[in-house]
Amino acid sequence: MLKTEALVMNKKAVMLLSGGLDSSVALKLILDQGIEVTAVNFRSPFCCCNRKNGCGNEALRLSKELGIPLKMIRVDREYIEMIRNPRYGYGKRMNPCLDCRIFMHTKAAEYMESIGATFLITGEVLGQRPMSQRRDAMNLIDRETGLKGRILRPLSAQVLKPTLPEQQGIVDRDRLLAITGRGRKKQMALAEAFSISDYPCPAGGCLLTDANFAVKLKDLFDHQDTYEMAEIRLLRTGRHLRIAPDLKAVIGRNEQENIRIESLAKTCYPLFIPRDFTGPIGAAAGKMDERARDVIPRILLRYGRSEGPGTVVLHMNGSEEILTAVAPLTEEELARYRIRA
Repeated sequence: MLKTEALVMNKKAVMLLSGGLDSSVALKLILDQGIEVTAVNFRSPFCCCNRKNGCGNEALRLSKELGIPLKMIRVDREYIEMIRNPRYGYGKRMNPCLDCRIFMHTKAAEYMESIGATFLITGEVLGQRPMSQRRDAMNLIDRETGLKGRILRPLSAQVLKPTLPEQQGIVDRDRLLAITGRGRKKQMALAEAFSISDYPCPAGGCLLTDANFAVKLKDLFDHQDTYEMAEIRLLRTGRHLRIAPDLKAVIGRNEQENIRIESLAKTCYPLFIPRDFTGPIGAAAGKMDERARDVIPRILLRYGRSEGPGTVVLHMNGSEEILTAVAPLTEEELARYRIRA
């Protein structure tokens, strides 16, 4: 294997493109230098972009607008297991930012090698994020991924050591920037100059940093060794209640969540639907026993603001079962089950 210093760069690069402000501006800076860029976007169940369809769709829109190829990579169980057991630990919540960056850089590097590109580009800004965008953290990412000298960060390049594409004249370092810190006024001004006006997530978004989401994910990891990917996606929706160590209920808060729960649960989990009162839909993850058949209908009664009694249809294994809830749970009983920060 060649030493990093001996690698010969070409004008082909892979860009980690979230579709947000920083990566959009960084991409335009590099395209203006004539670099042949292929973008990579990671589809994660933890994106909380402020757009309905998430950053993946924004990356797709931007790649089409700028006329560059886009490779979509959906993260799966390998990514979830990294979150469950991060080598470098968590941030304030369940966000293993260093491990996440290493994971994504590594996957992008594998794709980079497969298409004959020689370096990666990111929208990272020195000092912007406290865990993964410190100077020492960036150096760690470079080492752990085996990409030392081959990760170009155009927005902060002039305050970082020159990378191989800069040293070899592939990229003009003088046309790169020296942005540092958490503010984004410079990036927003550049976006306006580049006619990039429809960017989402100016400050990014990850559910792993959200207190309410993080406590639900931790509860899942604490109580289950195995899980379905549908259950990971279900964490984004509804009220979550831990009824027993081996049983959890997910209850819709509105019509949209009821639809989502029904869609995600119908092939994986028992579904509880009110029969003779107006109330939310519920799904059960875990052991379906008599306790589940008693407690979950009473939870639906409670959130349906019904004085009870009421009946609920349990859909499970292709069959239906009528359950009777004699009375709603009390607030004290409900509080014992709630999973929340």
